[in-house]
Amino acid sequence: MSGQQEQKITEVGTNRFGFDSRVQVDTLRSLYLTPAFLKEGNKETDLAGQGHKDYGSESTYFKETDSIQYTTVAKFPPVKNLPNTERKRILVTGGAGFVGSHLVDRLMLLGHEVTVLDNFFTGSRTTVSHWVGHPNFEMVRHDVVNPFLIEVDQIYHLACPASPPHYQYNAVKTIKTSFMGTLNMLGLAKRTKARFLITSTSEVYGDPEEHPQREEYWGHVNCIGPRACYDEGKRVAETLTYGYQRQDGVDVRVARIFNTFGPRMNPYDGRVVSNFIIQALKGEDMTVYGDGQQTRSFQYVHDLIDGLILLMNGDETRPTNIGSSHEFTIMEFAEAVRDIVEQIQKEEGVANPRRVNIIHKEMPIDDPQRRRADTARAKESLEWQPKWSVKQGVEEMARYYLRMIREGKL
Repeated sequence: MSGQQEQKITEVGTNRFGFDSRVQVDTLRSLYLTPAFLKEGNKETDLAGQGHKDYGSESTYFKETDSIQYTTVAKFPPVKNLPNTERKRILVTGGAGFVGSHLVDRLMLLGHEVTVLDNFFTGSRTTVSHWVGHPNFEMVRHDVVNPFLIEVDQIYHLACPASPPHYQYNAVKTIKTSFMGTLNMLGLAKRTKARFLITSTSEVYGDPEEHPQREEYWGHVNCIGPRACYDEGKRVAETLTYGYQRQDGVDVRVARIFNTFGPRMNPYDGRVVSNFIIQALKGEDMTVYGDGQQTRSFQYVHDLIDGLILLMNGDETRPTNIGSSHEFTIMEFAEAVRDIVEQIQKEEGVANPRRVNIIHKEMPIDDPQRRRADTARAKESLEWQPKWSVKQGVEEMARYYLRMIREGKL
């Protein structure tokens, strides 16, 4: 996170493997930074500085009554006009979640027909509500532990709680979702001859003894620890996926996702990036677990979506790491987030009475000490590598949370 001038990113996506996924960043940003207004008596303040839009939703926060009024305009963002031969029918399980909603936005803007399955345990309708009513979009409340019948060309299987507080809340249900959900979606892929992509995780490597982690590394996982419901759930889901490939010829892809952050991440799900940014914005002391010397690598959500789309439409069938190879200690990251948030508050004219401190708490059980992706396979077979720096991503996310605070949502 150096102080060098970084090139502004105006477009995400690629035109590769016969699938054009290019979209303007401003268009994507307009879907999560929607118009918002603050009403104090007769005075109305435009919090976003965008005015009213011709499409999407907007909200007005009434400060005196602590209430929010939502307005939905029956117009949608312009989407690509694809011929029927190029338009795909795509199912996204967990499509109302953090990563899923960004994937849905991209696929919708590209002109495809998208069906979202979500039980809303960790996902939220609001993340994709701006597409409800669009002729290319369908949202179904459904739990993937139960079978689902539909005709599709591609299945992105993302459904599973992904943060420790959520997946540990009901450990048995987490394992059941990983196994039964994957079993049902693979059965659907087999019947419809759809291509199937599962989002696995860097957690399959556990607390690794190899660094950085290559896809050939078998991992170092405590199979009876408090995190095992997620780690082992994803490992068995991968086993099941390749079982269907070998036994039934299902066309499969496996993405092992490393730490990802961005707008729409649940601010209270216990993940380190959201924790730091929210605490810094609210002027609260930032919490580091342990001595802060454990390391992580962080990627911005738009880079992850690029990687998932490339993997789905490319020819790579082996497990593929999708993550950043830039590694930081948690302490370094906390200090950088504090600096970035202070700069944004200064630009936005937000009062910051004191510099927040960084405090330490006890390290959680089985928390990995080092985590960094070896992305050589993704670079070679997908020609993918992250474009967004951590600094650029944290700035985007901090502005998003600052807006939520101003709108009375945090």
